[in-house]
Amino acid sequence: MKLFRRLSTYRAKVLSSHEIAPEDVFLDSQNLSNLDVDHMQGALERPLGKHVFYLTIGVVLLLFFAFTYRLFSMQIIEGQEYKDKADRNHLRSTPIFALRGTITDRNGELLAWNVLGTSTSATSTDVPKRRYIDQEGFSHLLGYVSYPKKDTSGIFWQDTYIGKDGVEMQYQDRLQGKPGERVIAVDALHNIEAQNVTIDPVHGENIQLSIDSKVQSKLYESIKALAHKAPFVAGAGVIMDVNTGEILALTSYPQYSNNIITNTETKEDKKQVADDLLDPKKKFLNRITSGLFVPGSTVKPYVALAVLMEDIIDPYTNIYSAGQLVIKNKYGGPDTIFKDWKKHGYVDMRHAIAVSSDEYFYQVGGGYMSQKGIGIDKIHDYLTRFGFATTTGIDLPGEKAGTVPSQEWKKRVFGEDWYVGNTYHTSIGQYGFQVTPLELVRAVAMVANGGTLVTPHVLQGAKTSPLQVELKDKDLKVIREGMLLAVTEGTGKSLNVTGVTSASKSGTAELGVSKDNVNSWITGYFPYENPKYAYVVVMEKGSRHNVFGAVGVMREMLLWMRDNTNYTKE
Repeated sequence: MKLFRRLSTYRAKVLSSHEIAPEDVFLDSQNLSNLDVDHMQGALERPLGKHVFYLTIGVVLLLFFAFTYRLFSMQIIEGQEYKDKADRNHLRSTPIFALRGTITDRNGELLAWNVLGTSTSATSTDVPKRRYIDQEGFSHLLGYVSYPKKDTSGIFWQDTYIGKDGVEMQYQDRLQGKPGERVIAVDALHNIEAQNVTIDPVHGENIQLSIDSKVQSKLYESIKALAHKAPFVAGAGVIMDVNTGEILALTSYPQYSNNIITNTETKEDKKQVADDLLDPKKKFLNRITSGLFVPGSTVKPYVALAVLMEDIIDPYTNIYSAGQLVIKNKYGGPDTIFKDWKKHGYVDMRHAIAVSSDEYFYQVGGGYMSQKGIGIDKIHDYLTRFGFATTTGIDLPGEKAGTVPSQEWKKRVFGEDWYVGNTYHTSIGQYGFQVTPLELVRAVAMVANGGTLVTPHVLQGAKTSPLQVELKDKDLKVIREGMLLAVTEGTGKSLNVTGVTSASKSGTAELGVSKDNVNSWITGYFPYENPKYAYVVVMEKGSRHNVFGAVGVMREMLLWMRDNTNYTKE
């Protein structure tokens, strides 16, 4: 114990003197090679090298220069951009909506207009509502609009109205105007400090249509009533100035509601729009511009005109209609029969048009025995020249072109050769023949005005470029007289009303293989001596046994127009 105390005393004196023992000076891994670190006999430490010091200094300098450059970039190089961002955090831009132009009919009757909001809050942005005439028959003509839209933060990502159909879509650029801009100063809590109009809105242009809203409403009403009465799936009608192409009425049944689809607000509104979109009757189809229909006998006047221009037959020559045309089978099999809708006896061209003799047109179209036919190539060439199988250029969206069958068309579609029976059916507006009512009304106008293919349009005073077709007056006279006979003693006798002289051609186009359903047509123009307006009405897909047809719609229209307008007067 005494020895231990002496050693401790000695160790304390050494430490207090701050002297280093020789064994501590020479302590290193060489003379402590057997040091057992795992048994807690100590640990060896090595001093950091100079490279660690230099690396640390380099990292610090690099960070210093990086932060210095970023500060310089933000303050000097990109200073203005960040200043603008800061200003935008303080200044908020909101659109001032331009009033969309109004749409009126030819008499100044409002068809589409705006309703201003009633809010007076300085924080609100009012979007004027679009409203349409509260009468049926105008939806396809006028169309509808999509309102300006904003995101969840209240920022407008669409700051204009966009027309989606009809006139609203066609004349979007003229109707929409240009929105203005209001700059609002807000604080950090989004409270408005001040506001100022920086750009005034430019309101849209008001436009006037050639449509007579009263005639339009009456035409739709008559078509709708017949569709329910007969019944027919759908229908459409158009009345057009034969000399200018101005549309007096253009309507398609059934229709969607442009007021509801533009201003969908309730669950009932949304359901109505969804039902309209899925309706099998295709409520969004404008059947005048985009509906393709088998024309039936309505094309016979134009086939007859082509026959006259090619001198195929003298218009006074009679052809006997026995009720069917029989083609003998030279190989001994069954004969091929092409039926007429009834036995007509002897008919010349005028009466063939008036009574709509199929057998007459089979022969002058495709030929039969000694009677030469014009042939499918000429039929296709002439009817294309008369405006079929082409668009008319009307100022409404979505117009389609019909089809006049040809050898090339059949080869392309069916991969088959052309037969004379195909020519027979094409001559009476069947087989692959398709037209839009707009194509047909333009062709009727061409007969009435002496050979000019006008461009149909709904904008009052629109400038168009008509196309002149070289036709002989004597040939046109035959066609016109045949269409007049149709009214006085033929298939259009229902149109022989007191006070209105008109010419017409009806048509009944068979549909499908069973031919149980038909399209019913009536076309024509009035007054007869001084033609002003051409018309077409088509009733879509009704029973072939139905006693009511499109002629009933036009009879009702002529009587109403006679009593309520000046359009039927000479």
